[in-house]
Amino acid sequence: MIAAVACTTTKTERIVDSQTGNRIDKALQSFVDSNRVAGASALIYEDGEEVYFGAFGHADRREDIPMSRESIAVIFSMTKPITGTALMQQYEQGKFELDDPLSDYLPEFRDVKVFEGMDDEGNPILLEPKRPLTVRDITRHTSGFANDGNHLYIGRLLQDAQPLNRENTLKEFAEKQASLPLEFHPGEEWYYGPSVDVQARLVEVLSGETFQDYVRENVLDPLGMNETRYFVPEEDRDRMSSLFQRNQEGELEQIPDIAAHSMYTQKWPLTPGGWGLASTLDDYMTFTQMLVNEGTLDGVQILKPETVKLMATNQLSEEVTERLWLPSKGQVGFGIDFAVRVAPPQSAEENMGTVGEFFWDGAASTLFWVDPVNELTAVLFVQVFPFAGTIHKDFRDAVYGPYQPAEN
Repeated sequence: MIAAVACTTTKTERIVDSQTGNRIDKALQSFVDSNRVAGASALIYEDGEEVYFGAFGHADRREDIPMSRESIAVIFSMTKPITGTALMQQYEQGKFELDDPLSDYLPEFRDVKVFEGMDDEGNPILLEPKRPLTVRDITRHTSGFANDGNHLYIGRLLQDAQPLNRENTLKEFAEKQASLPLEFHPGEEWYYGPSVDVQARLVEVLSGETFQDYVRENVLDPLGMNETRYFVPEEDRDRMSSLFQRNQEGELEQIPDIAAHSMYTQKWPLTPGGWGLASTLDDYMTFTQMLVNEGTLDGVQILKPETVKLMATNQLSEEVTERLWLPSKGQVGFGIDFAVRVAPPQSAEENMGTVGEFFWDGAASTLFWVDPVNELTAVLFVQVFPFAGTIHKDFRDAVYGPYQPAEN
């Protein structure tokens, strides 16, 4: 049974005032001063109005370029909700139902098997799935798709197949992914992986267009998101924020742009649905404003209100107890390409947020959320590996203030 989310709190006063803004400024500046990041920027809207913007530190330390509102960030998995939006437009047109077998539309997945271990002779045990792999599975990460190169058996197959090689088209990616066994039976675990890339291929099949063309024509261009792109033209590359990583000594190092930005400076065959877009604060804020306005912005309808509600409703039943690292996000379930907050934080150590909020983040530690109760949307850009969840915790604390135990 799918658990619906009820917004149990109501807005009584504005969240972001001058005191909040000062608190956010201090938080972002502290990220830079403590060398947790090279640069940080954030944009917040409340009740349809901009209530905060701040940028601190560097987008590029080597060239002494400050982080700014115009900086272009690599958003990695914040691509996923955009892909989900494109897919759910097809849902609205009656092209599929969520519980349809995926193989009805992508027949390459018809004969997929599930890896159950090795037998006494060292051969893999491959079984029929207990039930068909469905479209719902690929929208909530319960597909079982192989994603671990160190897996006992599937890891080697994954490394050989390289489904997400940039030289593959989405069609070739799907065919190679379908040739691999599943790591578990569909629906039994929450396991992050290439499900949303399969969504992108499904959009192609359902729409009859390439995914890149479809998402541009039906999501990005109608919203005026002209700087959310797979390919960044040469005249804009000086605005791309560099990527940073921590070395073995814990020091922050700038990754050479020629490596960090190679996905964005050439038009590759692969346009993944799960990652691959670059964007600006204002562009991504436009996307979040469409969502908080239930699918419509400035007279342009991208989704129906009931579709946004469906996407922001927890799709994980209580029987799905294996959830990888999802619990580290707080009291959350998972909807359609978003994490969904289902309960208030239980301690000061948890991420702050409001019941009914939906959100996601990216591998380089970017973050956004939509808080319908407070009509608040927030976008945070930093560019640092490995993923820095503590930055998200501190940023949320700055926005919402100190933890207050929930009233009974």
